[in-house]
Amino acid sequence: MSSHHIIDSPLGDMLLRADGGALTGVFFAGQKYYPGLARPTPVSAMPAADARVLEQAAMELGAYFDGALHGFSVPFRLVGSAFQQRIWQALCDIEFGETSTYGQLGAGLGLPPSHSRAVGGAVGRNPLSIIVPCHRVLGASGDLTGYAGGVDRKRALLTLEGVLYPGQLQATALGQAALALD
Repeated sequence: MSSHHIIDSPLGDMLLRADGGALTGVFFAGQKYYPGLARPTPVSAMPAADARVLEQAAMELGAYFDGALHGFSVPFRLVGSAFQQRIWQALCDIEFGETSTYGQLGAGLGLPPSHSRAVGGAVGRNPLSIIVPCHRVLGASGDLTGYAGGVDRKRALLTLEGVLYPGQLQATALGQAALALD
């Protein structure tokens, strides 16, 4: 039986889920694939191992949002198909402040370009938002594309990590050009 805890974040409430002493879910409120029936578990009713992992996850996410943490050490377990697990493990290799595209992610796993839609589907079903950094995957042209937590959250997470993506670069260039005209 899973334990659930809700935390506040700068991007809205987040549901954390643990089972067997491992983090198994991090979801933004309202996100696609949010486990709708999940309710917060009183700490007194949680197994001690779940309470510890949920506390660690909350602390690490807080430090991440404060800009003080670039990698997570909270123990987690990914539950999904073998294909999804391959994709999610590859996401873990995208470093803080770096990005990849769906095509690059698939190519890195030896998948043909025709699999990019399947790669995108697996990325979108990542149950551990932020911890497994699916927000670091961009469209083929470098554009912000779908994110189960919403594109505005994806933009905020990439901005927090100091990532400049093509749409942001264009806006920056336009802003600099406007300043030069003043």
